[in-house]
Amino acid sequence: MAKYGEGDKRWIVEERPDGTNVHNWHWSETNCLEWARGLLTKLLSDLTLLDGEGDLFVRTKTVEKVDGEAYVNIRKGKIIPGYEISVVLSWEGEARDSDGKSLLKVDGTVEIPYIADENADEDPEVKVLVKDDGPIGRRLKEAMLSRGKPVILEKVRVFVESMAKGGPAREDLETKKVAPKNQASAPAAAAAPAAASAGKKEAEAAEKKEAKKKKKKEGFKTISMTEKFSCRAKDMYEILMDENRWKGFTQSNARISKEVGGEFSIFDGSVTGRNVELQEGKLIVQKWRFGSWPDGIQSTVTLTLEEPEPGLTVVKLTHTDVPEEDRYGNATVVENTERGWRDLIFHKIRAVFGFGI
Repeated sequence: MAKYGEGDKRWIVEERPDGTNVHNWHWSETNCLEWARGLLTKLLSDLTLLDGEGDLFVRTKTVEKVDGEAYVNIRKGKIIPGYEISVVLSWEGEARDSDGKSLLKVDGTVEIPYIADENADEDPEVKVLVKDDGPIGRRLKEAMLSRGKPVILEKVRVFVESMAKGGPAREDLETKKVAPKNQASAPAAAAAPAAASAGKKEAEAAEKKEAKKKKKKEGFKTISMTEKFSCRAKDMYEILMDENRWKGFTQSNARISKEVGGEFSIFDGSVTGRNVELQEGKLIVQKWRFGSWPDGIQSTVTLTLEEPEPGLTVVKLTHTDVPEEDRYGNATVVENTERGWRDLIFHKIRAVFGFGI
């Protein structure tokens, strides 16, 4: 047995006069914003997305800006990440003819307006902008969206997972382990005030986070509707998930993926989003965003299809997180959205497909 003072220092809890926060046992907060900037710059810079396919060349350049806040709290070995950041990165594209001659070179940006811990299980919105709005510029923008967006989202998920594991505080967490009780030398009386202080900090952090969520939800409404149709549930599901039928009853362009995670665009691109959960003939859950809404806002649409008897389908709509105002300050968003569901979707389906009751 080693003599007093000769033990392996890695396993010794140092005696401290104040007895506070030995090896981050009580409470530790690490500012991660600079670390987040570095990691996202490493993940998103200089990515080759297209290298001649279709005579197009597209790559990201560098991360121009990472704003917001990012931190990791550690309490009794538990990792509590918190972050709300926006990211802007630059990209470039080039289109060439069949002989390899350059037709056009463009520069653009990719904006990710809101990456947050409260939405860690969801992919954030990604906006692609290009400085040239001509036919070739739009073609390069579409290529960036189709090929670049999935790659960018994959890199963002790496960042989210890294934050969940502790970010820059992970190494400290692994090396500063709590010593066994019989080795602890800090007096219990001295540690008690520290524990109380840590508990207070934890409560304050929880209250701050809850207040932030509450504040974020202020200014949003939920739309609920129940509609009946004279049809089978599977037929209603097909209409809602088929782009050709959407084009027919709305008389507007539509692109709709039938896969979970797939994207859609309806009403000539005025509404965009992605599929979150799909159960054929029973359930559709999607993220919806209107182009007139403020940046970074996405709502959730849940359509439940029930068939209490053959030939009668009940559609229950719940549309949450609808902003009260659009980006221009007009306070008619909820009213217009509800009217759109009723007049432009449900009533049109009845009229075009003869599903009225």
